[in-house]
Amino acid sequence: MEKLCKYGTHRVIYPLGSLPQAAEKLDNNMVCQDNEILIDVKTLNIDSASFTQIKGAANSDIEDMKEMILSIVNQRGKMQNPVTGSGGMLLGTVKKVGKNISKDVKAGDEIASLVSLSLTPLKIDKIKAIHLNKDQVDIEGQAILFETGIFAKIPDDIPSHIALAALDVAGAPAQVKTLVKKDDTVLILGCAGKSGILCAYQARKSAGPNGKIIGIIHHDTHLVELQELNVCDHILIGDAKNPMEIYEKAMKLTDGEGADVTINVVNVQNTEMATILPTKPNGTVYFFSMATSFTKAALGAEGIAAEALMIIGNGYTKNHAKITLDILRESKEMYNLFEKRYGKV
Repeated sequence: MEKLCKYGTHRVIYPLGSLPQAAEKLDNNMVCQDNEILIDVKTLNIDSASFTQIKGAANSDIEDMKEMILSIVNQRGKMQNPVTGSGGMLLGTVKKVGKNISKDVKAGDEIASLVSLSLTPLKIDKIKAIHLNKDQVDIEGQAILFETGIFAKIPDDIPSHIALAALDVAGAPAQVKTLVKKDDTVLILGCAGKSGILCAYQARKSAGPNGKIIGIIHHDTHLVELQELNVCDHILIGDAKNPMEIYEKAMKLTDGEGADVTINVVNVQNTEMATILPTKPNGTVYFFSMATSFTKAALGAEGIAAEALMIIGNGYTKNHAKITLDILRESKEMYNLFEKRYGKV
């Protein structure tokens, strides 16, 4: 192993010189180095785009999904879907803390990682269960967090699997808090998913009573749940892969003006133009989805002469864990929905 690096380059096997996220293979030997934290992993919260791709490729067959996940981790030393490039995050208990780690953490602490599994050395001994409706995988295994790796301690007032689900997308509502201004019109594609409902809640708070929140969902499965949150002024059913459909519906609801801020949190490909088209010329487009293609977004925007500011979602925003968990604390309706969807069976 190379000289220890706070960014984890000492764990990179191939190609040398790359950072762990970009590496094709990491050293997942679970010996804790002086600048690392060793974790006994309980659950992987797989990124939605990745989990959807794996589930689709395996036709929702649990055993086939297990085989695919184990194959990825065995080959790469981390959980990074080679199709989507994305990872997820984990829930576990700290087993050992390297002597050079100065963070407030000790053996026995239950934590959720706030860095992607696509850069986290991981070893899976056994997959115990796959939860198809939660994007979560219960395992026996271990993982390494680097010196710069961020994490959140699981709070006493929120059960671990509920906190894990929320923290997986903590960057989204935290960034929405910054992006959405008073009286804004906000369009959210993928509004029924966990990142979508958290973004809608925060958008409602930031835009205020005179703002307009429009949620786009693909089908009516979660329509009633979204309605009961009472955060959207309008909820539309539409196909985000059909940009003209979304554009026409959104423009009708905004009197032809479009949205000030459009947020994309879908988990499928080819939704870039449905996000850009209904946004005002001087508006903001926020891509939080890991299924987003930078090429399609950039060239597509150029092709329609769209001048909107386009932002690629960063999973980290200052205080994002607290901002997101506070939503669950202040909204009984949101907490109950997360408990229904992600509470431990």
